[in-house]
Parts: sequence; structure tokens; C-alpha cells
Amino acid sequence: MLGRRAGRGGLLRAAATTAVVAGTATAVSGGVRSRQEASAQQAAEAQAYEAQQQQAQMQAAAQQAAQYQQQQQQAAAAPSSPGGDLQSQLQSLATMHAQGILSDAEFTAAKAKLLG
Repeated sequence: MLGRRAGRGGLLRAAATTAVVAGTATAVSGGVRSRQEASAQQAAEAQAYEAQQQQAQMQAAAQQAAQYQQQQQQAAAAPSSPGGDLQSQLQSLATMHAQGILSDAEFTAAKAKLLG
């Protein structure tokens, strides 16, 4: 009779050990999966933020270009009269240059055109 009990105890012990190992493996794999999902979510959010920043930069550049073009059209359409108008046009060019709308070369060319 002792032999039978020892056999059952061993079988029950093996089944219990297997259950504990399987439960632990399931818990570990669930934790790993959760961390992987969180990491993927963070990467997606970072990528979306970067795309949003690039879009904002592109819009700002487009607005600056449109503003520059509009000012160029206004400068071309306005008759150049001596004195205050020339000074205001030069001031406008200096402001656009300071804001980064005009490069150094564009500023120099536009100033030379105004001054004749």
C-alpha cells in the first residue's frame, strides 16, 4: 500500500509542478506581451508626434513663402516714389531678412533693385 500512495503522490506532485510551471510561463509571457505592446504604442506615438511637427514646419514655411510673394507683388505694383516710400520698402526688406524670410542674397538683390 505504501507503494501505491508514493506513486500517486509522485503523480500528483508532478501534475502540481506542471500546473505551477505552466501558470508561471503564462504570467511571464503575458508580461512580455504587455511590455512589447506598450513599446509599440510609444513608438507609434513618437512617430505621429514627429509627423505632426514636420507638418507644422511645412505649413510655417508655406506661410512665409506666401507672405514673401505677396510683399514682392505689392512692392512691384506700388509706384516707387522717393523719400518715405523707399525707406518703408527698405524697412520691410530688413524686417523680412531679420525674420529669415529672405536669405542674404535675396535681401542684397532686393535692396539693390530698390536703390537702383
